Amino acid sequence: MTNSQNREENLKRGAFTRFLDSVEWLGNLLPHPVTLFAILCVLVVLASGIAAALGVSVADPRPANEGEWIAVNSLLNAEGLRLLVTNMVTNFTGFAPLGTVLVAMLGVGVAEHSGLLSASMRALVLNRSPRIVTYAVVFAGIMSNMASELGYVVLIPLAAMIFHSLGRHPLAGLAAAFCGVSGGYSANLLIGTVDPLLSGITQEAARLLDPAYVVGAEANWFFMFASTFFVTLIGGLVTERIVEPKLGKFDSAYADSDIDQHRMEGLTATEKRALKGTGLAALALVALVAVMVVPESGILRNPETGLVSGSPF
Repeated sequence: MTNSQNREENLKRGAFTRFLDSVEWLGNLLPHPVTLFAILCVLVVLASGIAAALGVSVADPRPANEGEWIAVNSLLNAEGLRLLVTNMVTNFTGFAPLGTVLVAMLGVGVAEHSGLLSASMRALVLNRSPRIVTYAVVFAGIMSNMASELGYVVLIPLAAMIFHSLGRHPLAGLAAAFCGVSGGYSANLLIGTVDPLLSGITQEAARLLDPAYVVGAEANWFFMFASTFFVTLIGGLVTERIVEPKLGKFDSAYADSDIDQHRMEGLTATEKRALKGTGLAALALVALVAVMVVPESGILRNPETGLVSGSPF
């Protein structure tokens, strides 16, 4: 293809398409997340040395230390290196939400290896109406963050298979699922494993000013609840109006010859019974917790204030 033909083709493409191509090109330049963290660590160490050499300091915002200043400590000298080495373990074990996250991940691990999470996601997206299947896939991707990264393993290939079975482009289904899993990460109708992590970080930061400040895992729930429906709507519209038209009609000639043999099967009778039993057990647990929380004299309320905030619940 000649240069003149390339220029003519670029002019035919819309400005928004060229913008999306630029975003994709820039995104592909990013290194692996592990490499990014390593680069950021090096930058923090270098920045501390530069700031300390320049004598940078800020006023202490804590009311108890009014009038005092906090100076930057360099991590490039011997004292800074000793600080890094001696606090390496305690920085990890002293991380506020570590215990909550570990306990939550134990529950997620049991649910994942028992097949509950996989069956739940398949029940959510399989046999949906073709008119709402895109939105069901995005919604399932958002809800999958309760199980950490399971959505990447189960839902993304499942969505591609569902779209192919409907005669639609499998990559559009893959993109819709990826949108829900990544774009909707931490949004949820329920409190997931990310919420204790974020609340713990926020609480530690807030306690710089108020040592008694408490941030619960439910602090961001209203925003996350509303975001679930917002991301579902936007993800579905973008998939159907932008991504799928850009991909064009799927030609099965480019697919593997055995693609039809790899369709995701529906729920078995055993899985359906297990899901019903799990649902009933979950309802019973919710009812039990409600009895101990909803009444003003509930035993899981804060015994001093009678409120839910700061309570064992």
